[in-house]
Amino acid sequence: MDTSHHWLLVLMLLHYAKGSNSSCVLKILPDSKTKIPVELERNFTATCHLQGGSEFTSNDIKWSFSNKETTDILSKTFYHKINETSVSVTVNLSKNMGHMLMCEASRESLTYMGKCAYGIYLDAGYPPMKPKNLTCIALQRKKDISPDLNCYWEPGLRDPLLATNYTLYAQVGQDLYNSTCKQSLARSCTVNLSTYPVHMTLKVWVEVKNSLGSERSDEHEYDSLSLVKPNPPNVEVKVEEDFPTSFVVKWEYDIEDTTMRFSSAIRYCQVGSSDWKKVPENYTNVHITSYRLQSLEPYTEYVVQMRSIGEHYTIWSEWSSNVTVRTPEAKPASPPDLWRIIQHTPGKRNVTLMWKPPVKANGKMCNYSLIISQDNQAFESHVIKADQLNQRYSLEVPPEENASIEITAFNSAGGSPKTILFIPRSNDEFLGVASMRWWVHDGKLHVEWGPLKQHPPHGIHISEYLLEWVNEKDVQPQWQRVPKNVNTTILNGNLAKYKQYNISVYPIYKFYYDGRWHFQAGTPVTKPAYVQQGAPEKGPTVTDTISKKNSVTLIWEEIPLDHRYGFIQNYTIFYRTGNAEWQSVLVAANIHSYVLTDLVSERDYVVHIMASTEAGSKNGTDFNFKTMKFADGEVEMIVVLVCLGFLFLSVFTIMLCLRKREVIKKLLWPQVPDPSDSSIAHWSPDFPVKTEMPKEDVSVVEVDVFDGKSLCEEDKVVLPLKKDKYLSEEHSSGIGGSSCMSSPRHSVSDSDEGDSGQTTASTVQYSSVVASGYKGQTPNHQPPTFARSESTQPLLDCEEHPENHPGERNSYFRRGRELEPQSIDEPVFSAVQEEEASPVVDDAPALSYMPQQSGYRPQ
Repeated sequence: MDTSHHWLLVLMLLHYAKGSNSSCVLKILPDSKTKIPVELERNFTATCHLQGGSEFTSNDIKWSFSNKETTDILSKTFYHKINETSVSVTVNLSKNMGHMLMCEASRESLTYMGKCAYGIYLDAGYPPMKPKNLTCIALQRKKDISPDLNCYWEPGLRDPLLATNYTLYAQVGQDLYNSTCKQSLARSCTVNLSTYPVHMTLKVWVEVKNSLGSERSDEHEYDSLSLVKPNPPNVEVKVEEDFPTSFVVKWEYDIEDTTMRFSSAIRYCQVGSSDWKKVPENYTNVHITSYRLQSLEPYTEYVVQMRSIGEHYTIWSEWSSNVTVRTPEAKPASPPDLWRIIQHTPGKRNVTLMWKPPVKANGKMCNYSLIISQDNQAFESHVIKADQLNQRYSLEVPPEENASIEITAFNSAGGSPKTILFIPRSNDEFLGVASMRWWVHDGKLHVEWGPLKQHPPHGIHISEYLLEWVNEKDVQPQWQRVPKNVNTTILNGNLAKYKQYNISVYPIYKFYYDGRWHFQAGTPVTKPAYVQQGAPEKGPTVTDTISKKNSVTLIWEEIPLDHRYGFIQNYTIFYRTGNAEWQSVLVAANIHSYVLTDLVSERDYVVHIMASTEAGSKNGTDFNFKTMKFADGEVEMIVVLVCLGFLFLSVFTIMLCLRKREVIKKLLWPQVPDPSDSSIAHWSPDFPVKTEMPKEDVSVVEVDVFDGKSLCEEDKVVLPLKKDKYLSEEHSSGIGGSSCMSSPRHSVSDSDEGDSGQTTASTVQYSSVVASGYKGQTPNHQPPTFARSESTQPLLDCEEHPENHPGERNSYFRRGRELEPQSIDEPVFSAVQEEEASPVVDDAPALSYMPQQSGYRPQ
């Protein structure tokens, strides 16, 4: 135990012994001033002794494992009572147990006695395991071999958890060298041999030891040079201008042959490739220091590496650093790749020629020779430098003519084979493939096409297929050729994501004509494609609206191709008014205007359109519009209906006026009777009374002057009627007096106010008074009789109010000739006489009846 643990134990013992008497002494066996090593997962037994006549007995002893923070009391099932002063405990140790095993003596009944305790520290772990697979290497240091021997082994998977020492031993003859590595699981160690032995036997082994045991590996004997790992040789490559398909590799070693002899290995590949090619080892055995690599590609960069190994040994050096070299130029081995773009315009064809350098250029291109002929006649020849940025040439070929283009590439070593492209007349084009489709897999665009639409004529064969793809922003399309026996391929060019490419498949025909082979492209099949789609960069924008009462026509622009990022699958129109929920309508991708219906008139709406691809969607900006108050033609219809209604009303009014012209004439121009010709004007007591009744417009009422009540109640049934009208109870207005009225001043005009069919301009009835006898009364007291005239002339103010105009009471009347008395015996009185002779009886009112145009009413 180190000093710190020793003092900790002392402090704990003092702590537990506080308050106890000196006779309480404990002791644990085994005991040590240092940690006691114990093996995990094995049983461990310790014994606790009470010494010096302690008052405690073995029944008062408890065992526990303690850490700095916790204490675990052991169950008494692990105890073994030896005698009254000794108790042992046996436990199977684990990693979870504390590092201090403690014995404690205490008794609860003896409160005056303190606790007694004693503890020991345990160092738990595992014994070491035997090292296996021991190997050693000695490295080359410049021209010598390093004396440091590096050895490696496998210590086993179990961590001993204890301080473990690994000692590496190396024996050369009688000399023994060793080196110790203090690690719990050491896997390597290095021993210094002072000077590395050459051509001697070397014995190597490893010993491992800790407090619980030790192990030793198997001993291994080696030839000292078999453990040497040499350095790679020094490599040099030489190129010969006359041999563009080969170069020479030379190398040398640092160690002399007298010390150690080596063999070498060579590998090489083109720059940028990981496909290494190796030279057989029997071609580079001992005593060979150079080798010529052949069958290489001209004007191609290669990387060369070498490594070495001791003769008859197994340890290879590392590969040398890269040595890069380029082979010399040679004439191009393949023709340039020629292609064209044809644009048809009325009466002519614009042809743009494009080409790529030969695949096997074998050097740097200097220029291209271009020969163009039309209708088999030499037309023009051009030499185009290869350093031009765009390998293009434009010409015009009439539709009725054919053209043949030849191109040859040249480098410093010579010219390439020719490429001949034939452009036929417009009517002589060959058919293309029947179908084409594409798909994306692992980020690559795959294209597949079907067979030809029609078998080519005799003597014309399919040479290959050409695939062309171009973006509308590209200056020049890209293309690649596929063998004729293949109908599917992967586009090898750099296709940018979110960009639309038009992919075309051309069958390339070949035929022999005029002593040479011609190549002609068939009609293409073209489809748009994306290597990767995304959500549109921006949504569609509403550009115009046509608002109506309950609908609106939305018009939006198509999203520019560069901003679509994919194929538009559909549009979704979202609209709402106020704070209402959004409503939506799904519209096909080829539609750019739509009519929203079932809208509320004279409302403000907000609308935006969302464009969707298979990868996502994007909303356009909001657009506001307002529906109309009236629909189309509704205002015109209202105006027409109002005009028609007014016209109909006018016509109806005119017709009604024509039909009722007499009534209207009477209403507008009432008939004013001639007062001089009225019946009352002809009434006089001096005239004899005629037996004839008055005219139809005059009613005669017989009134008993002395018994007005009897006249009203009993004799009203005998009064003459005018035509078939019934009597109505109303006050009869007389000229000079009153009948059975409650009020002498109640005029006829007052009673007429109750008639709904008459106004203040209604008929004013004038009456004539005729005196007659009634119920046996004497003639001197006969009441006057009133004769009424239905006149439309209103009474003058002096007639309605005679008290205001006493002198003008009968100014409108004169003697009449048409008044006839009801009876011969009845005298006729004038109005003045009746007024003077018949006083008004106020306290005996009676009802009188007179005929009216609209019936009879009581007065």
